[in-house]
Amino acid sequence: MLILSRKVNEKIMIGDNIEVSVIEIRGDQVRIGVEAPKNVKVFRMEIFEAIKAENKAASESSLTIPHLDLGKR
Repeated sequence: MLILSRKVNEKIMIGDNIEVSVIEIRGDQVRIGVEAPKNVKVFRMEIFEAIKAENKAASESSLTIPHLDLGKR
């Protein structure tokens, strides 16, 4: 893990097209801004983990297709 120190209004670059800015520092909370291409998904970790859990649960659930009794017509 790379650990960096930044002050308000300072930025870091990730690759060529993702920019992370320190917007505000208030007590033990830091507000950051992320500029990234639209095709790059950016999530808070707790949201990312919830999405992963939902996807895993959906992939493990069994799909039940009811039997259709068409009978003879």
